Amino acid sequence: MDMNARRQYLKVLQERYFEARSRKEKSLILDEYCQNTGQHRKYAIRRIRSSLFTSPVKRKRPCLYDGYVRVALVKLWEIFDYPCGQRLAPILKEQVKNLRELGELTVSDEVARKLKHIAPATIDRKLRHQREVLKLKRKYTKKRHPLIYQRIPIKAGGWDRYLPGQVQIDLVAHCGSAASGHFANTVSSCDIASGWWEGEVVMGKGQAGCFEALTRIRKRIPFQWKELHPDNDTAFINDHLACYCEREGIEFSRSRPYKKNDNCFIEQKNATHVRNVIGHLRYDTEKEAALINELYRGSLRLYKNFFQPVMKLSEKIREKGKVHRRYDTPKTPYQRLMESEYVPKTIKSRLQMIYRSLNPAQLKRDIDATLDELYRIYQQKHTKKEMEPCQEERTPSVTF
Repeated sequence: MDMNARRQYLKVLQERYFEARSRKEKSLILDEYCQNTGQHRKYAIRRIRSSLFTSPVKRKRPCLYDGYVRVALVKLWEIFDYPCGQRLAPILKEQVKNLRELGELTVSDEVARKLKHIAPATIDRKLRHQREVLKLKRKYTKKRHPLIYQRIPIKAGGWDRYLPGQVQIDLVAHCGSAASGHFANTVSSCDIASGWWEGEVVMGKGQAGCFEALTRIRKRIPFQWKELHPDNDTAFINDHLACYCEREGIEFSRSRPYKKNDNCFIEQKNATHVRNVIGHLRYDTEKEAALINELYRGSLRLYKNFFQPVMKLSEKIREKGKVHRRYDTPKTPYQRLMESEYVPKTIKSRLQMIYRSLNPAQLKRDIDATLDELYRIYQQKHTKKEMEPCQEERTPSVTF
């Protein structure tokens, strides 16, 4: 017999024990309990006579700060911009009388006296429910965006995989381990149909600088832009780019907030064409930015677009909880443009002339040489100099 069973058994015998009229009946009840449980007789007597199984009357503490105080406290809490109890308590001692005179607070003298003497811990306890309500309102309230976000439609799919000119763009930061200060950013663009990639480096994330980088990228792309699709970054969602697309007849759309897969094509290129080549170091000088731009405008774009095959997903089938993906034959962006029926013959002939003049081995050597020079400049920038002890450089702390 476990402890819970003994407690229930003792509770039943307790009723019989107090209803017994003679001492002999009580003795028989104790004998029965000791025989069934194996406990000592004196222990059983103490347990039966104890108040453990009787429901004690709980003395309720009188409520000093009632609902009238709570309502006034919530109003004052909203007036003073939702402070904690430790900050609100000294304000109440000074401002309750003032707000009553101004007509902002209508309470009785007793409630006003209680508000002046309420403790900070009591304030936090009385406002606990209101804090939860405020947290839920902030969590599920629709975020307020500028009017420019309402002008640009959201697009999360439905791309024509064979029509060149649908371009996704993104910004890749070269900030290293710390995002503070002024550093270089890559404006990366990718055509959905062909996989043609172009990049341009700007210093900072200014709207004017990103717009100029996009105009330079558009001049290098061999086909016409039909649609431009960035994420929700303010570097692209601005009046400069919106008016430019409207003037040039380019459809302008944006992805859903916090949905990176809406820009899946450019996100892949950010990994293979930017991060795997440039790396994750911090580049924050004009010399480094000029060297990366030389790489983007010359050997890297030619090497990636003319000699790097791209696999495109042609079919995705789900069978019994497993997804089977089938890809088409890997082709370079140049080959896909040459096979496209939407590209004019003049552009195809110009691309063919460029292709015949290129040497992939020489392009690879030029890329490696430029990257070596870039790393040499980076190391030279971070070379430790002899400084006085008071002027010793300190590495900034980084929070991951």
